[in-house]
Amino acid sequence: MPNPKRRHSKARGRKRRTHYKATAPTLMSCPNCSEMKPSHRVCPSCGFYDGKSILQPKK
Repeated sequence: MPNPKRRHSKARGRKRRTHYKATAPTLMSCPNCSEMKPSHRVCPSCGFYDGKSILQPKK
């Protein structure tokens, strides 16, 4: 297999990685309490998921 002949500079590698950015998690409003929560997760404020009470919220 071919190997690199010379070492690439740090700037060259960093230029290639400029598009690797962290994205903010998508949030949606809870249908039960209207608080913002991550998609497909139990609501931390009311404890509901898919129309059912899954856990007791921390007060």
